[in-house]
Parts: sequence; C-alpha cells; structure tokens
Amino acid sequence: MKKSIMTALMALGLAFFASGCSTMHMGWTAVTGQHKLDDGAMKAYDEMFTSVVENGDPARAMMKEYKVAEDVENEDVIDSIKALAEEYNMRIVGDTKMFTIPDAKPDEVKFVENVSLCSLYIAKKFLNHSRYFGGFMPCRIMLVEYGNGDRYLITMDLTLAIHGGYPLPKEMLELATQVKTAMEEIPARAAKGDF
Repeated sequence: MKKSIMTALMALGLAFFASGCSTMHMGWTAVTGQHKLDDGAMKAYDEMFTSVVENGDPARAMMKEYKVAEDVENEDVIDSIKALAEEYNMRIVGDTKMFTIPDAKPDEVKFVENVSLCSLYIAKKFLNHSRYFGGFMPCRIMLVEYGNGDRYLITMDLTLAIHGGYPLPKEMLELATQVKTAMEEIPARAAKGDF
C-alpha cells in the first residue's frame, strides 16, 4: 500500500513538474525580457490569456465584437461602415459577401459579409518597419448573422499588434493608434446604424 501511494505521488509530482515547466518558462521569459517590451505588453498578453482560459477560444481572445441593433438592416450596416471609413481616413479595399444560407438553424451562421479597410500611407509605413504586419492587413470588419436573427460586427483587436512587442517608434505608435481607434469606433457606430 505504501509503495502504491509513493508511486502515485511521484507520478503526480512528475505530471505537475512537466506541465509547470512551460508555465515557469513563460513567466521567466516575461520577467527577464519585460524591460525591453512596450509598457502595455504584459497587460495585453494577460487579458488575451485570461480570455482564452475563460472561453477556451483563442480566436475570440484576439477579436472585438459589436452586437448589431435589431432595427438596423444589414445593408445599412455595410453602408455605415463605408461612410464612416472616409471619416477615419480609411479606404475601402474590398467588400465580399461570403455566403447566405436561407434555411440556417437558429444557432448556425446564416449570412457573412466582410468589408476590408486600409490606410495606404500607414500600411506602407508598417510594412517598411516589418513585412509581418502584412498579416494584419487589410483591416476587416465582418458582419455575421445567425439563423435566429442575432447579428454581430467582428474585427481584430489590434492591441497586441501595437503593444505586444518592443515599443514602436513615436510616429508609428501614433499612426497605429489612429487605425486602432478607427477599427473600434467604426464597427461600434455601424452596429447602431450611425452615418
């Protein structure tokens, strides 16, 4: 009996050590490298990781969502996005209806339309800084409608792109903040049918 308990405790300790190593390494890397990172990096990563643990969905942790008002038609939402883009110095570079499923079940996606926006001047600055920013371009706002009529505007949360690494140069930080503001305010306003 004593041998079985010891074996179980050793197995438990080994499992804890093995699973804890990655966590310890992550923590050690964060603590020792934090002085190089943007001041907002640790908060941004903590919020993303907390969302992943709470929801189990990494995609959700990297997005922002805005519920569309019931009295605003899909066409008005898209028209609002396009009108507001100009106000925020963004250009519409794409508008794609992905699909429509007329007989979708209440919890299934029925309709999806993607509007792509970009500030070409800012895009060029960021691509010259790092071509990997191209993975965030163009910015997109997706209108998703479910079979039950619920509708949402979804766009990428740009917090980590801006604050997740070393601090951006001052001009780039200002430009990135402009885009982040646009990509939060445009869908928030369009969800209410604001022009």
